[in-house]
Amino acid sequence: MLFNRKYVPIYVTICLFALMYIAGSFRYAGFFSLQVLLNLLIDNAFLLITAVGMTFVIISGGIDLSVGSVIALTTMISASLVQAGWSPVLVIPLVLIIGALFGWAMGAIIYYFKIQPFIVTLAGMFLARGLCYVISINTITIDNPIYTSMAQTKIPMPGGNFISISVVIALLVVAIGMYMAHYTRFGRNAYAIGGSEQSTILMGLPVAKTKMGVYAFSGFCSALAGVVFTFYMLSGYGLHAMGMELDTIAAVVIGGTLLTGGVGYIAGTFFGVLIQGVIQTIVSFEGTLSSWWTKIAIGMLLCLFILLQKALSERKWFTKKSM
Repeated sequence: MLFNRKYVPIYVTICLFALMYIAGSFRYAGFFSLQVLLNLLIDNAFLLITAVGMTFVIISGGIDLSVGSVIALTTMISASLVQAGWSPVLVIPLVLIIGALFGWAMGAIIYYFKIQPFIVTLAGMFLARGLCYVISINTITIDNPIYTSMAQTKIPMPGGNFISISVVIALLVVAIGMYMAHYTRFGRNAYAIGGSEQSTILMGLPVAKTKMGVYAFSGFCSALAGVVFTFYMLSGYGLHAMGMELDTIAAVVIGGTLLTGGVGYIAGTFFGVLIQGVIQTIVSFEGTLSSWWTKIAIGMLLCLFILLQKALSERKWFTKKSM
């Protein structure tokens, strides 16, 4: 059935994005254009990549607070190695492997030591951020021609518009994430663990393998977002992506994923990221508003979506009890 109660949050997310974009188009000249829409993807490609990994983590009933720090660590490792003469062909796969291993290690600790994901990933956040300053306390500028070319390359679109290579990478990650979530055993196991881990164990599903895989995938996505962020900033710095974990969680929840796990949509996350981008664009077009209004608006939306999820879950419980 297409109109199912569990799809209500994602319907609300899509409608909210459309309404905000239409409202901005009526209020600001030049807002309603393909390039403005594409700029939402260009400016938030790294957030979108990170959010795909976070969606799997939250679907499985966990949380990952280390994503912003892993992005910063990726930029620092990339910048230091590239400036030391390493080829980007070696550096980029290396940082992706490091990110995946970092996430896998956190997943293993969470499962085998039965420690709350919040605590483990909080420790991971401090560890990764601290390692950034072990490498350098200053900004490391990247002047490698490959990185510069990746940052400046514009892929032409109809009507004289363009997107960046980062957007292509982000959209590929979204497509792969959707396939993994809905058409692979790994995705089905992640949903099952988020629904009820005890039931998943009784069914004989590979809980340990799936949990570690989920966090490894999140670490990989964070490292890939760090690579994209490096293209965007052309530098490595320990303060890059400060607070990114909160923006990522907000995008995932606004996209319709339940914080308690078991229900979530990569497509919803995609629109959750776009909503944050629209808010930032509206604030920018307004000109008189502080950038902090972006955080205020996102906070209000996050509260509303949590209340919506709570209302829907209680309605579902009440219906079951009445049957």
